[in-house]
Amino acid sequence: MPNRLLAPQEVPASVVEFEHGGATLVVETFGRGRTLVLLHGIGMGRSVYLDLVQRLDGRVVAIDLPGFGEAPEPERTLTMERHADLVAAYLRHAGEKDVVVIGHSMGSQIAAELAARHPSRVAGVVLAGPTVNSAARNIRAQASYLLRDLIGEKPVVLLRGAREYLRGGPNLLRKMRATIVHEPELAFARIGCPVLVLRGENDPLAPMSWCREILDAIPGARLEVIPDHGHGTLISDAGAAANLIQSFADSL
Repeated sequence: MPNRLLAPQEVPASVVEFEHGGATLVVETFGRGRTLVLLHGIGMGRSVYLDLVQRLDGRVVAIDLPGFGEAPEPERTLTMERHADLVAAYLRHAGEKDVVVIGHSMGSQIAAELAARHPSRVAGVVLAGPTVNSAARNIRAQASYLLRDLIGEKPVVLLRGAREYLRGGPNLLRKMRATIVHEPELAFARIGCPVLVLRGENDPLAPMSWCREILDAIPGARLEVIPDHGHGTLISDAGAAANLIQSFADSL
């Protein structure tokens, strides 16, 4: 059984594995109230978002996607669409609907696909540090942006990120390719629920030009920029992000 990684000691938590179609999620659920589903970025896992989830008021469903965190490597590398279908299968299995999906980085692409492909399950979407910028869909550009971001990140982000990237294993490059070839704008155009776009002021992976494209693609979407943060705005010093997410969820 996977370890409990996120839950504060005073809040009862459960950790389960969910297998569907040759891929497995590790899901940790704790807290009470509105269901908030957290989807991590590439090379990450649910454990890196401890600061964020301890600040949220609701029932948090934190997921390790296949091949990340504690979730075993899938039989084949999943596309963003297949990731979304897998998460939707879990939500059906768990009887979850009208959830608020919080997707960070790669998780924002999966969140967009989840809202577009399974709208009955999703009441709202938070796209945090959304990738992949349409003007730079290649590994070299994305690696360069990531390096620029890491130079300015806090040590806690670097330590947690390094640990999870190492756990990501030798298939990480294939997973990066699956992320980069995805065209999230095709999903954006089909989202019918409220959307909040979060961007760290200094985030090179989610440039303002890309965020504006997202706002143009999703009617009614709104943008919030978090000062003095980079791509890891949900990972450390997450108070500002948590407040914005909470306000958004409470408004639905």
